[in-house]
Amino acid sequence: MSRQQTPLNSADKAKEFPRLPSILMAAAECAPFAKTGGLADVVGTLSRELKSLGFDIRLMVPFHRVIKDKYRDAVQHVISFSVDLGWRSQYVGIELLDWDGLPVYFIDNEYYFGHAIYRGGSFEGEQYAYFSRVILEALPLIGFEPDIIHVNDWHTAMVPMLQKTQYGGKPQSRAKTVLSIHSLGYQGRFDFNFAADLLSIEGKYYSPEYLEYYGGANFMKGGIVFADRIVTVSPTYAEEICTPQFGEGLDGVLRTRRDDLIGILNGIDTEAYNPAADEYISHPYSADDLSGKQRDKEALIKELGIRIKPDTPLIGMVSRLTRQKGLDLLLTVFDELMKEDVGLVLLGTGETEYEEFFRSAAFRSDGRAKGLTLFDEALAHRIYAGSDLFLMPSRYEPCGLAQMIALRYGTLPIVRATGGLKDTVMPYNEYTGEGNGFSFDNYDAHDMLNTIRYALKICRDAERLYALRRRAMTQDLSFRKSAEKYAALYRDMVGIE
Repeated sequence: MSRQQTPLNSADKAKEFPRLPSILMAAAECAPFAKTGGLADVVGTLSRELKSLGFDIRLMVPFHRVIKDKYRDAVQHVISFSVDLGWRSQYVGIELLDWDGLPVYFIDNEYYFGHAIYRGGSFEGEQYAYFSRVILEALPLIGFEPDIIHVNDWHTAMVPMLQKTQYGGKPQSRAKTVLSIHSLGYQGRFDFNFAADLLSIEGKYYSPEYLEYYGGANFMKGGIVFADRIVTVSPTYAEEICTPQFGEGLDGVLRTRRDDLIGILNGIDTEAYNPAADEYISHPYSADDLSGKQRDKEALIKELGIRIKPDTPLIGMVSRLTRQKGLDLLLTVFDELMKEDVGLVLLGTGETEYEEFFRSAAFRSDGRAKGLTLFDEALAHRIYAGSDLFLMPSRYEPCGLAQMIALRYGTLPIVRATGGLKDTVMPYNEYTGEGNGFSFDNYDAHDMLNTIRYALKICRDAERLYALRRRAMTQDLSFRKSAEKYAALYRDMVGIE
């Protein structure tokens, strides 16, 4: 079910980590089982890397319909029980999957997880209030007493609060808790009485000090207040969310927890994204032999009918089509950009305004731009491989994985310097030769356009382009570095030197 890991041998483990805390990782989604976004990739890849470092780590994820349909016959039933949720008693089934030695506990309840991963509205709040309760209730029943409970985003952010306010004296109360914030823009905001009924929250916690947020309950805020440590997915984003500009209304409470907040940059799965062994591209290549990249480009423009010459620079985008991703900047200068000798290919789905615009991109550009309002994993790989440049003009970006995938494929990123984009893309300096891409600071369409023009100029210098591509492709973008930083965090939390 996953590629073979190469773990450290026991001597290496003992040397690097003389004693390892046990970890429960809980999240609403986890790749490869269920995925709607980057959260799933991070949870799955980080968990496997921690396992390879020797940790006793176990995953807990809802048994979503998309998982059940594929893995129904691969799981082993562990136990059935019920939990109270408001006035209702709800069924819980725990199904266990052995994922190459990593135990994955799927939480089965057809009412909550038999349809979409996220149902929206108050029902989504009920879905994940149920899941949060089950996480804590299940631990003694599966015989696992972790040193660390690591939860992710608002869907599981109430676990630290429930643990500290309702489980005193029980085994579950002894674990330290970590909350990872993958995107602060999604917070889980609901009526307080609704939340209090579902999770038996005492009225004293309906205050600005705890859960209250503009007249309602905020699950993310509950996690921020009660988690022992808070992690964001890049160092720059950890700084940004403590400011009003990026704090999404929670910058004040985050500043009060600043000493417990750190940023650990994500990595990528360098086996899944490897241009030398990518099953989705026609011409594999590496940093030592880049010849296949040009052939992949030629194959891509032929496949998509993009009307450019083989030596015309091609800009790729693989993105959700939302304002957060900076699509409004591209719309503003699209016609000006298409006056340059350049091609553009965009793959993604999202807001109607952007989908409609990019469906007409070929017409607006005499065929030099192509917008595909769908998601196709294989085509995404071919875009990463066949493009010369990769555009990510995000309004904000907690970490971003696409720019790292682009670097892995020698496709030079053009990014706005925010969040994880700032931490991973170093602007090219033609005088010193330093850098691995291009960036602009202000959220301004013409600043972006001028940066694109500069990147196009560099692309036409074969010697510089070759050096930049090699530098990009030889960076260490793996999740191993990230996992080692999480390992240090966990050990610090439980007092292990």
